[in-house]
Amino acid sequence: MSPKKILPLLLLAAFATQAANASISLLAIGTLDGSGADLSAKTSGLLENGLAGNLLGGVGSGLAWAGGNTFIATPDRGPNATAYNPLVDDTTSYIARFQTIKLAMTQNTSGSGLAYNLAPVLSATTLLSSATPLAYGTGALGTGTVGGTSYSLGSGVPLLNAIDKTNYFTGRSDNFDASKTSSNPNNARLDPEAVRVSNDGKSVFVSDEYGPYVYQFDRASGTRIKSFELPSNLAISKPSAQSSIEIAGNSSGRVTNKGMEGLAISPDGKTLVGIMQAPLAQDSNKNLRIVTIDIASGATHQYAYKLSSGSGVSEIVALNDHQFLVDERDGKGLGDGTSAVAKQIFKIDLAGAQDVSAMSGDLSSKAVKKSLLLDVVSTLNANGISSNNIPSKIEGMAFGEDLTIKGVKTHTLFIANDNDFVVGSAGHNKFYVFGVTDADLGAGYSYTAQAVSAVPEPSSYAMLLAGLAFVGVAVRRRKN
Repeated sequence: MSPKKILPLLLLAAFATQAANASISLLAIGTLDGSGADLSAKTSGLLENGLAGNLLGGVGSGLAWAGGNTFIATPDRGPNATAYNPLVDDTTSYIARFQTIKLAMTQNTSGSGLAYNLAPVLSATTLLSSATPLAYGTGALGTGTVGGTSYSLGSGVPLLNAIDKTNYFTGRSDNFDASKTSSNPNNARLDPEAVRVSNDGKSVFVSDEYGPYVYQFDRASGTRIKSFELPSNLAISKPSAQSSIEIAGNSSGRVTNKGMEGLAISPDGKTLVGIMQAPLAQDSNKNLRIVTIDIASGATHQYAYKLSSGSGVSEIVALNDHQFLVDERDGKGLGDGTSAVAKQIFKIDLAGAQDVSAMSGDLSSKAVKKSLLLDVVSTLNANGISSNNIPSKIEGMAFGEDLTIKGVKTHTLFIANDNDFVVGSAGHNKFYVFGVTDADLGAGYSYTAQAVSAVPEPSSYAMLLAGLAFVGVAVRRRKN
């Protein structure tokens, strides 16, 4: 065959390997109103920027299935889009938390629209805390001049600490110990970006951008019960409350605000798989890192992932114990004032991948193989949603319960957005549900659902404990 005939075929083959699976369908869209408050009334006091401390928003930063139609969602470090103090990048003492949300799907029998209806319901808000003291900003880090304007800042300790006699994690950027690296687990600052639920349903794992950290929290109380020691090459040695200073002051480690953005858990519940949002300072050529963590031993391994179309990665979710879906995106779309371009879900396989823990620089030759599964933008476009109405921050991703559609088992893939607590420009909290079959996954790929045990929700669990305590007192009184 002549070269003129071979070239078009090669181009067609290359395109086919990157083409999204057009048979994946959009099943439902749900909206959670982000103009109101969450269910933590005791945080309703005003933050440093004048906004309420229980403003509901950003819940699509992380999304995890908790069994049935229950999901756990994590807002990130809070509403910092309102300018008030550049010395802390306008971050506030917003207390880190996770939201418990019901995402029940019902068949749409109206004869028009999508196949299913989805009406998200917020059922609980759980604040995240530490049983041991944490390092907060004293105000000394927040005194200075920026752009000719002088600023001062008070303590970063949340007022609720004294009331509840506990140590809450917050989003304020100066809540850290300057004498230690960014991965110090005693830092109070936390920017939750991903969440997964343990198989027994009793705890949640959260990864963040500040450390980066990976913590395990008790699901009922929100108290931290374990801190995983991540590889030292992910951390920075000179943390700062200002991102520009922090970036300029470190030649290795995670880039500011681009730490461990995604987190997966293997179906057997034994391994966590984190993914960085962007390349480390010592890496190059669009290569970022995947980190596996053995939950029992804490042992870690690192693998390379090379960006294709997006400017970063927002999430990773398990297909099975070695295959995963990765959410790669740009920052364009609703919330950015532009039209969405790159929001794509790639399949990857860690089986046989080379550990790059001791390497740096251009890791392209070691990067895991990937192929495109779903182009979110084109699929939403095909369902009448214009690119300028597609959220810029498509971040949370989780599989839910399987459905049987026309006799075929269909896996439900929930994808959520982070609206940065700014409803006016970024819209409300959205949940998009896609139907993925085994055939859609393609040859060599398979899906195994995580075996999550159902447990009482945090609010219900607290009431249950209170009820048991009351019964215990009553029994003792009768005995006496």
